[in-house]
Amino acid sequence: MITGYITHPDYYLHHMGPDHPESPLRLEAISRRLALTGVLQQTMQSEAREASEEELGRVHPLRHLRALEKCVPDEGVVILDSDTIMNPHSLQVARMAAGAMIRGVDQVFRHQADNVFCAVRPPGHHAEATDAMGFCFLNNIAVGAAHARAKYGARRIAILDFDVHQCNGTIDIFKDDPEVLVCTSFQFPFYPWRYLRSEWHNVVNTPLPAGTDSTAFRRAIEDDWLPALHAFKPDIVLVSAGFDAHREDVMADLCLECEDFYWITHLAMEIATLYADNRLVSVLEGGYHLESLGRCTEAHLKALLGLPYE
Repeated sequence: MITGYITHPDYYLHHMGPDHPESPLRLEAISRRLALTGVLQQTMQSEAREASEEELGRVHPLRHLRALEKCVPDEGVVILDSDTIMNPHSLQVARMAAGAMIRGVDQVFRHQADNVFCAVRPPGHHAEATDAMGFCFLNNIAVGAAHARAKYGARRIAILDFDVHQCNGTIDIFKDDPEVLVCTSFQFPFYPWRYLRSEWHNVVNTPLPAGTDSTAFRRAIEDDWLPALHAFKPDIVLVSAGFDAHREDVMADLCLECEDFYWITHLAMEIATLYADNRLVSVLEGGYHLESLGRCTEAHLKALLGLPYE
């Protein structure tokens, strides 16, 4: 199993203040853990590139992209909302995060890798078509899905999102799109407080009460996601990998373990093997407790590599 690992040093240039949880320390924690355990060395490593305006424009109207450009400060920071802050490098870095997904999609369709993990920041799944929010400026996974459709003719794209927060941005972009199936698990009721109840046939919502443990999480995923995925038979599986549902993450109140992220990654891989010639591209979303973030990402990568969980 060839697993690609895509990242870029420029991701460290984006920062939103010393006390903001979505910080460059997140990627440091991941790279340190993966290098220490030897998992990183077993991947095919490459660097992201910036997504072009044409590639971004498939999911974000050009007027939105222009509005973001006008917000970029020459120095200091600009506050877009209470928790989404832009510094002079932020938009360029966000384009680089979206570009990682594009490179990952290219790698699996060109048979350069069986699956890919994109270690990026800022995250993307809260970014709606015309709104930056929730630490997110551009919707990375949506840009990757649109690229798979435009360049490789993918007509059944499954997006699996297991972050503790629902992927409101991904739903906003693809709601009522019969070629995209969105499966999302999240703590309920919780941020982002919108799209929490599904009104669209292509969206599978799996709301989880505070305190949900491993057993309840796995049962809910099997009951909600598997029938939809087997009926859909995707050409490619895209994963929004959020690790903030881990029990040590103080941003929320779910009680998952690292083994659960190994398990759900393996489940996604089984769907990709059955229907998508193994094609799976994963991108980092949430996860703010640095030590557990490193361990959960290690579990995710071990599953992608076909290694046992230890």
